[in-house]
Amino acid sequence: MRTLFVLTLPALLLAQGGSVGIRERVEKLVADGKARKTIAVDWEGERYLTAIESAEPPEIHINDESKGAMRRVGNTNLWFHTGTLTTGRGHAFQMFVAGNPITQRVDVAAFGPDAFEHPGVPQGKLSEKLTHTSKIYDGMKSDYWIYVPAQYDASKPAALMVWQDGEGHVNRNGGARTLNTIDNLIHQKRIPVMIQVFISPGLIGERRMRSIEYDTVSDAYARFLRDEVLAEVQAKYNIRRDAYSRGIAGNSSGGICSFNVAWFQPEQFSRVLSRIGSFTSIQWHPGEIDGGNVYPFKIRKEPKRNIRVWLQDGSEDLENNHGSWPLQNIQMANSLKMREYDFHLSFGNGAHNGAQPNSEAPESLTWLWRDYDPSKTEQIYAMDEAEKSKPYFRVKIANR
Repeated sequence: MRTLFVLTLPALLLAQGGSVGIRERVEKLVADGKARKTIAVDWEGERYLTAIESAEPPEIHINDESKGAMRRVGNTNLWFHTGTLTTGRGHAFQMFVAGNPITQRVDVAAFGPDAFEHPGVPQGKLSEKLTHTSKIYDGMKSDYWIYVPAQYDASKPAALMVWQDGEGHVNRNGGARTLNTIDNLIHQKRIPVMIQVFISPGLIGERRMRSIEYDTVSDAYARFLRDEVLAEVQAKYNIRRDAYSRGIAGNSSGGICSFNVAWFQPEQFSRVLSRIGSFTSIQWHPGEIDGGNVYPFKIRKEPKRNIRVWLQDGSEDLENNHGSWPLQNIQMANSLKMREYDFHLSFGNGAHNGAQPNSEAPESLTWLWRDYDPSKTEQIYAMDEAEKSKPYFRVKIANR
């Protein structure tokens, strides 16, 4: 059995010295069952070490580019390769033996400095887990957290950002590193002082409501946020009510959910961050309600909303009976372009995971909140002049 590992900087130093310590490291990872989970880099997020067990010499490809043969550790069957990664994006690692692919992983995140804690950067405060019982979704219980930046002054109304699947963002040094990113960007004045609300999908008894909340093309979730959860948050904190000062973000079904909220209530939210968004037919009910697959056409045909949208996806995203995630996100981008929305498409080579969106969070959040002026309450968003001169996105078949 051949398994690919991406190891930490201490292992990297051992490997560069040719020490048998790398063998001990790999064996420990196997024994601990962490082979598929360990993705770690140094504080700048650039250095990496890959290691593999193989009786034959392996070759490594990163993002479809050959990096050549790997180095052997002594007389063992352990091989390794070291180097640097471009930060702010996800990366795919593929191993080959005798020209045949043997193992891969497509979820390697390369974080830049803004994703890490730094001395002198004040940290905000995360609330305890709060639970809301809904009336709109009768009896649904949802957990949520409130993150208040250190710069928050109760005498001055703060901007707001709401994150779907909030449980994935509250661990400061977890896979998303969202809290570190927010602290650093506020400190650098690249985004305004913002209160963050991280909300998890709800439950009615044992029934999981995530897809119903997130994938349904209606105003129900937007009303749930406005009338229920945010009403509770606004009772505790001084938060701006203008859409100009409010953003909303999510991954996958949380991505379409974020767009859905701004589409139905552009007077509440005007900044949308959709990552690997599920603009597909997950909640399609013939004769009753459209699925999210209709959004590219709604954008082209319905009245234009005053919203700013960052879309992210990858060429290896999902393809199933609900639709094609990559093609739908490209359709979304072309539709937004056709109507001259203020939008950006970040399209990489990733699959349905958080490697790219988490890595590029400083870039996407900075873009979303660029030119924000706290003295204003509104702005008519317009497509960037540089985008107007670019062609529509086109698709080529590259895998056959």
